[in-house]
Parts: sequence; structure tokens; C-alpha cells
Amino acid sequence: MKSFRAALLAALCAAILASPLAAFAQKAQTGIAPEVLKDLERSFRLDARNRSLMNALTANDAKSLALNRELLQRQDEIFNYKVDAKGITNQKSSGRCWLFAGLNIMRPSVIKKFNLTAFQFSESYLFFWDKLEKANLFLDAAIELRDRPLDDRELQVLVKDPIPDGGWWSYVTALIDKYGAVPKDAMPETQSSGSTGQMNAFLARLLRRDAIELREMAAKGAKLPALRVRRDEMLRDVYRLLVLHLGVPPAEFVWRYEDKDDKIVEATHTPHSFYRDVVGVDLADYVSLFDHAAYPYMKYYRIKYCRNMTGIPDMDFVNVDAKAFKDYALAMLLAGEPVWFAADVGAENYSKGGLMQPGIYDYEALFGVSWDISKADKIRTFESSPNHAMVFVGVDTIGAKARKWRVENSWGTDAGKSGYWVMHDEWFDRYVYGVIVQRKYVPESVLAILSTKPEILPAWDPMRELFK
Repeated sequence: MKSFRAALLAALCAAILASPLAAFAQKAQTGIAPEVLKDLERSFRLDARNRSLMNALTANDAKSLALNRELLQRQDEIFNYKVDAKGITNQKSSGRCWLFAGLNIMRPSVIKKFNLTAFQFSESYLFFWDKLEKANLFLDAAIELRDRPLDDRELQVLVKDPIPDGGWWSYVTALIDKYGAVPKDAMPETQSSGSTGQMNAFLARLLRRDAIELREMAAKGAKLPALRVRRDEMLRDVYRLLVLHLGVPPAEFVWRYEDKDDKIVEATHTPHSFYRDVVGVDLADYVSLFDHAAYPYMKYYRIKYCRNMTGIPDMDFVNVDAKAFKDYALAMLLAGEPVWFAADVGAENYSKGGLMQPGIYDYEALFGVSWDISKADKIRTFESSPNHAMVFVGVDTIGAKARKWRVENSWGTDAGKSGYWVMHDEWFDRYVYGVIVQRKYVPESVLAILSTKPEILPAWDPMRELFK
């Protein structure tokens, strides 16, 4: 009898242990241990200070509470060197900062050369061709990667955002080399150029459909020539959508302007003749320098699939510490030349006052938490990356060193101080990631690196943020 009871009890215990109730009991022991939870509760006291902070933070934006008024009161907008930029541009709700910044560094020379009070390029014109070229590039990539599964990491980077707004300096140079440039009056802004979300959604949906069709054609045995013929046919729909949203790019136009002396001049141009005769900036004279602190400095890199056209090299750069390349940017500014740069614009900036300064928000004092990490680790963990391009148009120096930098943004006059920002030099070190500088301001030891074989970085590198 005892052996029967023992066997029955063992069977019951086994059944209980195998039951959902037992599984739930075991799961209940996972996650944060009870003793750790108790320690967490003991670690925090809702004293008068914490109660006040809780009341403030549950009813207010943390930025307004953490704003460092002491730093704010010390600010001035005095710069002992300025480039006469004349006028703030506005990219509106689009990711065209790279294009605005690229054209904005050329505006001062046009204004000076033709004695103008103001001048603006047509960003919409080059944006049209950028979109068309990116569509072609995406379809080419769909053909190139046709045998890979859809969950391939490179393919996913492309399919996730087939026709992004973003770009880099090399995108600007490629577009101007092929399509020239035009003044704003020759192809004005439209609703869709200033608010690209809906247009991009239509184009992305179209291109994803086209990519699927090309893959299906390849799977059924279609050869490369047939795929390319179909790609060219697909571009007709892309072109049609772009024209409907942005208008027809001009092949020829009349540039009519009035200079400071009230003299009215007009001339007929093509986009190429306009760039050659009116702008005349040698784009090959510029060098791309980057502070990719997660990789060794003084080396040459390219980021895969970071280009806007088939047949041109991917975006490349010499990796240089920002504390070094700021000297090249400073020399260029002191010579009266504006400087294109890329930075993490969302970091430690006070938009209302147009201020970029470390510590402008004292979150450590507010929360009692320290979260400072190195620039390299910020990149590796996607805490920070270059997400916006702007232009340096002034600098305030003490001796031979920069104290602060004057920044021309492309967010209109309502952002910053009438469109301009003050960047403190410490902010430059932390959050500026790339500059485009004329070769004559770059040491030969750095230029020589451009002759070496570049290391290829993956398409998902954190520095790709600006290209999205």
C-alpha cells in the first residue's frame, strides 16, 4: 500500500510540476528579483526635493527646467570675422539640408561677383534630378542584389528607404557636374519640395513594387539586358510623378536681375552655362574630412551604397580628429570662404536662442544622473551621428584659436537668431562630424591619404544617418 501511495504521490507531483500553474510559478521568478525590487524601492525617497522635481517634470518639458540660465546670460553674438552671406534659406519639411548647405557656400561669391543685394539657387531643380538618379540607383541595386533574400542586411537598408531626401557633399558635386544649376526663379519651390513626406511615400511604394517585379523577372530566368530595359521603362513612372510634384526642370531660361546700382541685366542660360559663367566654383577643389571616432584616424574610408548616382564612387572621407580639422576650417573662414559641415544638430542646442553649447541643458543637476560617454562610443551605440548639414559663415577668435563659430542654417528666419546660430568651440569638438575644405587649407600629409586604398564601411554604418 505504501509503495502504491508513494507512486501515486510522485505521479501527482510530476503532474503538478508539468501543469501551466507550475510553469507560471517558475516564470514568476524571472525578470528582476524580488530582493532587487526592494532595494530599488529603498534607494529612492520621495522627500521634499524629489517631490518638487516630480511635480515639475510631470507638468513641464524637461528642457525648460534644465535650461542653464547662467550660460545663457553670458552669450554674445559678436564675431570678429564674418562672411557676407545675405539671406537665410528654408528647406522647410524636407531632408535637403545637404543640398541647401552645398549651394549656400556658393551664394556669397555670386552676390559679390554680380553686385547683388541677395541671391538664391533653385534647390528644387537639383532635388528633382537627385530623386530621379536615386530611383535609378535603387533599381540598379535591386538588379545587382536580385539573387539575395529580402532579409539580406544590405538589401534591407535600401528597401527600407528607397529614395531618401538625405545626402552628402559628393551628392551636390555629382548633380552639378551632370545637371548644372539654376537660380530660384527658374524653378521655384512647390508644396512637395518643401514638404516631401507624401511624395516620398508615393515614390517609395512605386520603387518597392518595381524591385519586386525585377526580382520576379530574374527568378524566371530574365537576363541582365532585359532587366535593364525594364528598369528604364519603370523610370518613366518615376519621372512622371516627379514632374507632377516638382514641375519640369528648365533646359534653358532667362536670368534677369537688378544689382545694387539699380542696373537691370538679363541673359539666356542653360543650367550648365549658368554654373560655368555665373557661379564658376571648382568643385574638384574640395576635400571631405570626417571625424569617425569609432575608427582609426588618418585613414581613408568609403561607406557602401552612399551615393546618389550609378557609376560614381560612394561617399568617401579622410578620417581626422575634429580638433585638427577645425584648424583647416578656421583658415578657410579667415580667408573669407564659407565652410560646409555636418553635425548632430539635436545635441545640446537651444533653438529659441540659436545656441549650441555643451551644458546648455543641465540634465545632470536636474535628474542626478551622469550619462557622458566618449564620441566614439556615441557613434558605436547610435547615441549621436551627423544628421544635419549647415554652413560656417563667421568665427570669433582669441589669438589664433576659435572661441565660437557663426552658423548659417536652412530652417528659415524663425529658428535660431533670425536663422543664424552661435556654436561654441567645445560643441564643435563634440558634435561636428565632417567638414568640406578647399585643398589649399589641408596639409599634404592629409591629402596624401586620398591616394591610398579606402577601407569600405558597411551600408548600415552609424555615419549614414545624414544620407537618409
